[in-house]
Amino acid sequence: MDGLGLLTITVLAVFVGFEVVSKVSSTLHTPLMSGANAIHGIILVGAIIVAGQASDPWILVVALLAVVLATANLVGGFVVTDRMLEMFHGRQRPPSEVTRAGNAAGERRP
Repeated sequence: MDGLGLLTITVLAVFVGFEVVSKVSSTLHTPLMSGANAIHGIILVGAIIVAGQASDPWILVVALLAVVLATANLVGGFVVTDRMLEMFHGRQRPPSEVTRAGNAAGERRP
């Protein structure tokens, strides 16, 4: 396949991916991100293998760029997933507020 065909497939994949992800409801974003992180881990391993076997300098440059981008995407995905999971924990009051709220409710201090 020539370069123009590969570029066309890449552009179409970007548009289709954007449309699919934008239609996902907010309750499904966390499982979607977890699946995406697993896929990016596989991509990272593949990019490392290609970089290790590269004989042409241009292939090595592209493979190392793929390693950098896959690593950034993988780490960013885990950061976003962690932030999304933190939203489900809710707020926790500091101990001083819990003591004041307990005293205001009529509880006695020991």
